[in-house]
Amino acid sequence: MASGAVRPALAYIVVYVEDVAKSAACYAAAFGYSVRRIDQSHKWAELDTGSTTIAFTPLHQRETDALTGEVQLPKSPRERGPVEICFDYTDVDAAYRRAVDNGAVPVTPPEQKNWGQKVGYVRDLDGNIVRMGSHVRE
Repeated sequence: MASGAVRPALAYIVVYVEDVAKSAACYAAAFGYSVRRIDQSHKWAELDTGSTTIAFTPLHQRETDALTGEVQLPKSPRERGPVEICFDYTDVDAAYRRAVDNGAVPVTPPEQKNWGQKVGYVRDLDGNIVRMGSHVRE
C-alpha cells in the first residue's frame, strides 16, 4: 500500500441469492445471527454480524447485470462457487447441528484438522459453501 494511503474497513459481504427474505431468515436460524433489516422491496437484507455485515440481494440486478454479467450459482452439489463464508464457533459440533437442523445442507461434519482447527462444512439454500470452524490460535 502506498505511503499515506488509508486502508478501508471491510464493510459488507454481499451474497447473491434466489430469495432474499428466505436466505436472511435461514442464516439467522442456522448460524445464530439476527436480521438487522430487510427493505420493503425484499431486494436487500442485512444480518447483525458485527463490524462486517453479511447482506443478501437478488441474483439478478438491473444495475449490474448489463455491466458485469449475471451471477451464476453452483448448478449441482459437485460444483462450488468462488467464495466461501467462514464462521468461528467455540462449539463447532453444536453449531453444525444447529445449522443443519435449520435448513443448511450438510457437506462434511466437523473434524479436527492437522493445523489445529475443527471444521465442518454446509451449503446454504443457494448452494454456497459455509465453513464452520473453531478459531485458529497462532
